Amino acid sequence: MWEVGDLFRCTVRLRQTRFLRYFYTTRTRKEMASPSCGGSTEGLRPGYSGNETGGLCPDLPGKETGGEKPFKCDQCDYATARKSDLDRHLAKHSGEKPYMCGECGYRTADRSHLSRHMRTHTGERPYKCDQCDYSAALKSSLDKHLATHTGEKPYMCGECGHRTAHKSDLSVHMRTHTGEKPYKCHQCDYSAAQRSSLDKHLATHTGEKPYKCDQCDYSALRKSHLDQHLTKHTGEKPYMCDECGYRTARKANLSRHMRTHTGEKSYKCDQCDYSAAQKSSLNIHLAKHTGEKPYKCEQCDYFAAQKGDLDRHLMTHTGEKPYMCGECGYRTTDRSHLSSHMRTHTGEKPYRCDQCDYSAAQKSTLQHHLTTHTGEKPYMCEKCGYRTAHMSGLSRHMRTHTGQNPYKCDQYDYSAAHKSSLDYHLTEHSGDKPYMCGYRSTYKSDLSKHMRTHTGDKPYKCDQCDYSTAQKCDLDRHQRKHTGEKPYMCGECGYRTDRTSNLFRHMRTHSGEKRNPTCVTSDRAARKSELSEHIKTHAA
Repeated sequence: MWEVGDLFRCTVRLRQTRFLRYFYTTRTRKEMASPSCGGSTEGLRPGYSGNETGGLCPDLPGKETGGEKPFKCDQCDYATARKSDLDRHLAKHSGEKPYMCGECGYRTADRSHLSRHMRTHTGERPYKCDQCDYSAALKSSLDKHLATHTGEKPYMCGECGHRTAHKSDLSVHMRTHTGEKPYKCHQCDYSAAQRSSLDKHLATHTGEKPYKCDQCDYSALRKSHLDQHLTKHTGEKPYMCDECGYRTARKANLSRHMRTHTGEKSYKCDQCDYSAAQKSSLNIHLAKHTGEKPYKCEQCDYFAAQKGDLDRHLMTHTGEKPYMCGECGYRTTDRSHLSSHMRTHTGEKPYRCDQCDYSAAQKSTLQHHLTTHTGEKPYMCEKCGYRTAHMSGLSRHMRTHTGQNPYKCDQYDYSAAHKSSLDYHLTEHSGDKPYMCGYRSTYKSDLSKHMRTHTGDKPYKCDQCDYSTAQKCDLDRHQRKHTGEKPYMCGECGYRTDRTSNLFRHMRTHSGEKRNPTCVTSDRAARKSELSEHIKTHAA
């Protein structure tokens, strides 16, 4: 049984012990810090007596902690100050991933990574923006979002001037110049510049797609892909261009679209002057330098530089056209073709000429138009000297020499060199002439041209004189009077002319062909004008 006196003496002894411990600890620290005994005050922890500049642990006098990394990896040069960090590092060598998600089987070596991953299932977004309604599952995502409010992009690439709001994004961007691909697949030779690209690739081995749509059979490797897919069901397009009203379901699509207005081309080829607005375009271009085409079709000899090109090609074998227009039922193998097609319904023309008011629904059409300002015609026919601004125009022209007629009517023996000619021919079978003004036409464009005969509109004007015309082809012919250009040449005798019709008539002088109608009392004529002159002899 304890008595009051024993309890008092025990309490006094405990206080004495604490005092002595404090006394000797303080004296030891002061002696170590004293210059007279060669002690150093560097690294001492502030806030303790005799430990003015600090880093010695108060409970363990004399033990330095500043900068020391006692825990070393026995398989590489890694060292750390904490054993828990070393344990996590060792998992990289062993491949061990003890933490597993019960929802989808995702595994990781780090418990904190599992906690972050679980938010993809729970939808929890604890990090909220104080300037808008945005919230994120990761703090790093919120930090990136905040830069959209400030617009600040302090990190710049010294190679091409690309700017970004985050140092990590700049590091990723620099790999486009260095070619570094540090993320490697352990099942094949694939390597990637970004971890996310490797994660996508790994799914090609496992086939795993844990995120499933509750409205159709679609499943995805990543939740972000599922979110994008769901907008197809809702029709929601929250991102809008302030310049032209273009709307999209994805922020990345809007960023790419904005470059059509700014003209920004941040992705540059290190082997020539080519630059592109999108990285995918640069990758396609780089394949022209290397000539590499690693993707091969198993059903024919086709090779492709891009997997997307191979996927589209395979549909030519299967006949699959998964992308369909909800307005008219048009189907295509390519999503981009569907996007272009939809503009025929919406009337949207996002591509604008910076030299006039012209705008187009497709970028290729705008590029076609720009040549009318530059006058450039880089493609030339080696047979007759004909020049054109577009390769497709040269391909069509060459058929006049080869006689090739690839477009064939399925109801008759007719074939044509141009698809437009076949389309005209097919209307002879259907009798369809939907465009009317008293005058009827199969094509809306023909009706538009015809209407100018009523309005007197002549939108095509010569920049060297007062001439104007209702049709562009007439302007092209007129301008040759100023330039003296005669692009059409006879391969037999060197005769040159500024019109294809003149060349065709001239060629008959060599072939002896007489294609025009005959007079009931005369032979055939090679030219319509000759027939007209002959008819006058009867009238006289």
